[in-house]
Amino acid sequence: MNERDVPSSFRDPSGAVFSRDGELYRRVNIAYRDHYDHLVNSGLYDALVNADLLVPHREVDLEVAAADEVYRTIKPEPIGFISYPYEWCFSQLQDAALATLKIQELALQHGMCLKDASTYNIQFRKGKPILIDTLSFEKYEPGRPWVAYRQFCQHFLAPLALMACTDVRLSQLLRIYIDGVPLDLASALLPWRTRLSPLLSVHLHVHARMQSRFGDKAIDATRRGLSPAGMRGLVDALRTSTRRLTWKPEGTVWADYYEDTSYAADASEDKRRLISEFVEAAAPRTVWDLGANVGLYSRIASDKGVPTVAFDMDPAAVERNYLQCRRSEETNLLPLVLDLTNPSSGIGWANEERLSLAARGPADLVLALALVHHLAIANNVPFAMMARFFHAITRWLVIEFVPKDDPQVQRLLRSREDVFADYDQGAFEREFAEHFTINSCQPIAASPRTLYLMRRREGSA
Repeated sequence: MNERDVPSSFRDPSGAVFSRDGELYRRVNIAYRDHYDHLVNSGLYDALVNADLLVPHREVDLEVAAADEVYRTIKPEPIGFISYPYEWCFSQLQDAALATLKIQELALQHGMCLKDASTYNIQFRKGKPILIDTLSFEKYEPGRPWVAYRQFCQHFLAPLALMACTDVRLSQLLRIYIDGVPLDLASALLPWRTRLSPLLSVHLHVHARMQSRFGDKAIDATRRGLSPAGMRGLVDALRTSTRRLTWKPEGTVWADYYEDTSYAADASEDKRRLISEFVEAAAPRTVWDLGANVGLYSRIASDKGVPTVAFDMDPAAVERNYLQCRRSEETNLLPLVLDLTNPSSGIGWANEERLSLAARGPADLVLALALVHHLAIANNVPFAMMARFFHAITRWLVIEFVPKDDPQVQRLLRSREDVFADYDQGAFEREFAEHFTINSCQPIAASPRTLYLMRRREGSA
């Protein structure tokens, strides 16, 4: 029996996610039986699934390890791409927080309560946040504090406040603090004016002081004896705090890139035509767009019904992309924040709890448009290293070569010495030919740039 537990699920005594023959399942342990039965029989499961707030599952008859400890085995509907909170833009994290509070509200209506409020229990499916941890619920006991209150503040409210009130880049603290931003740190980093906000003052600053004073008992000290009405009031207060936080995407270099690009209209149109043809030729099931900006070219694939992840290092560009997805109700595009020169690595216990970017691949097709010159000139990454990296993460590659006389390359060279003697198209093709077969090489009309369709060579390292 080839069964392997998913590393991120070892902490939960209620059950575990495991893989078998490429399929994901979840064990529901006997210790969780009463809570699981209440989830299903109370109508909460159906209410959440119908509201697109919980990943649906079906119970399966499957022989599993330690079967005498297992009550049920379920097969959840798969999520196409697993993302992490440090890869989300401001509005994605905010929407995930509001979804968590809505789930808690519905749970209370059905006699249950979220026992945890981790960002890692939320994923984005069809453009919207959804809970993937079926075992996050327990039967509600009136008079008890909400055990997930501190976790919600650390995982959602604190990073949102830091992004909105201090600097949006502080979302990256979630890469360091996998259990959420410590409240004393958040309190120290937030501007003094946030202490004048009654809700932020209570849920972050006072909460941080109580945590320092009472330690693990802080939740009991601050939320002892919550009645059902008090619990609903707490959820409402957290929702108000979350909604009042705002961040406007502006003031970054690349958010307005397409308004300040060197592309003529003819060049842009020809580029779109070529990308569309290349995508159709590769017929991918999944696409990653690296350096997607606001997703102009990502949508060539997603509009064809191909699930597409649009990565960019600029949080303002990703925010704009996500807001456009939300307005248009796009279901095949997932914008994410990612610095390709320092991509998400494996973190958590044994560096396995949260997967690296590469471990979540390979994608069927990667778009690398107007990217090579930034990697090579702005970051000194040799063509050979680029080719090896792309070979590891994709089967097909659509990549754009931008020559040195292009205005955007000249712009990069204004602030540095030109020590890039090997930056030319011939060297680019030679290095990439070590790892890819060049299927097509097409000049972009009214532009010095060239677009390539390449297929990975199997067996090359």
